[in-house]
Amino acid sequence: MIDIRGLTKRYGRHTAVDGLGFTAEPGRVTGFLGPNGAGKSTTLRVLLGLDRPDRGRALIEGRPYSELRRPASVVGAQLDVGGAHRARTARAHLAWIARANGLPRARVDEVLERVGLERAARTRVRAFSLGMGQRLNLAAALLGDPRVVVLDEPVNGLDPEGIRWMRSLVRGLADEGRTVLLSSHLMDEMARIADHLVVIDRGVLVAEGAPAELTGGHPSLEDAFFALTTPTGGA
Repeated sequence: MIDIRGLTKRYGRHTAVDGLGFTAEPGRVTGFLGPNGAGKSTTLRVLLGLDRPDRGRALIEGRPYSELRRPASVVGAQLDVGGAHRARTARAHLAWIARANGLPRARVDEVLERVGLERAARTRVRAFSLGMGQRLNLAAALLGDPRVVVLDEPVNGLDPEGIRWMRSLVRGLADEGRTVLLSSHLMDEMARIADHLVVIDRGVLVAEGAPAELTGGHPSLEDAFFALTTPTGGA
């Protein structure tokens, strides 16, 4: 479970997140929506211990990330397609992460198969497409078999078949009882996959609920989103 309460984060005079609160529960996909600059990335960074909050809390299974005893086994995060040494193979990259986190080497081949990269295991990262990089990052996030999964724009660079595959995988993670927090700009995908939506703008919560609840009175989730958010958000 993810529990965010009264979360505030400032950078100088700019308030990126202001008193934000929501929960993401096990067994469901929580969609995290907001315009560029709304505070989504800041929220995820604080949640994952990359930034410190000025006020409030961001807890994973009741603890801040910094207090998790074996974080890779509790939470897995896919935030971007960088980070892998371009000269390493996919298997070597994941083996290095497994070793650094005290995870069994057998998990490497298991996650490569789960994300559809088993045939590219010996391919060097520099030869990966953007979509393959997304899959590799996802494999890294799943190495510890985490109970909480945080995904930021996971379908970037994927073709339609890859998007459909990602949809199935994310749905499967939630159906296994994991907490899944998914940030994406693709409204059609969110409407299809999310059980619960959290919409923020200028660092504050503007709406949350089931997709059907938020879409009510609008032709689509996209129309509802634009009605809820301002044309220009904060940084």
